Amino acid sequence: MSQVMSHLLALTSARTDEELWSLHCDHMAIYGFDRLFYGFTRYRTSSSLGDPEDWVILSTQSPDYMETFLGEGLYTHAPMIRWALENNGACSWRLLEELVNTGMLTENERRVIAFNRKHDVTAGYTPSFRSVSDRTKGAIGLVAKPGMTQDEVEEVWAEHGDAITVANSVMHLKLLTLPYSGARPLTKRQIEVLQWVGDGKTTQDIAVLLELTPATVEKHLRLAREALGVETTAQAVLKAAFYNKMFVLEG
Repeated sequence: MSQVMSHLLALTSARTDEELWSLHCDHMAIYGFDRLFYGFTRYRTSSSLGDPEDWVILSTQSPDYMETFLGEGLYTHAPMIRWALENNGACSWRLLEELVNTGMLTENERRVIAFNRKHDVTAGYTPSFRSVSDRTKGAIGLVAKPGMTQDEVEEVWAEHGDAITVANSVMHLKLLTLPYSGARPLTKRQIEVLQWVGDGKTTQDIAVLLELTPATVEKHLRLAREALGVETTAQAVLKAAFYNKMFVLEG
């Protein structure tokens, strides 16, 4: 079995998002991409990517890098993120050189590029995944190891680009089927009552099924709504389902 097929089989067999991410990062490092930055949102609008607490973010960048890039909002001006939001497929970071040469970058965009250069984030590729909804979008930044030039990245891509693209797509699709460990936490009881609501049960029904009082059921639903940052129970059911927190087999 080829190395690529072995990796794809391992990805599809992963049981947790941590296992999946570790496998994928190790495999991408073989091609020279030693720092990865994956992002996915289900709550994109024309003016926002949604609440950052609802994003799926996986990264092997340093905590200092992530604190500045996300915490100080640099991502909102990152040219490759803008490209990923507007396109599908894989884009070479050669685009950054072209943008710099045009002299048409904004001050904030130049600040992002300078910040990345400071952290040796200068060469790579960005695959952007096709979505079935305007509200969802996922992409991953494949950052070449320090000292690797964009010309060297292009040589790798010319030989292995299809395999790299397929591996990232499989990782992305598999991740969407797994409970996300970074999602807003819910207790076992909160998940249980949301599952019964998802099955069409009323508060009174759930109280009987779980041998609780209706008031206690309402309390668990309220706490679930608060934990998920939503206003209605219907929204809570939807968001919990999005992050695969409901009807999940254990073990």
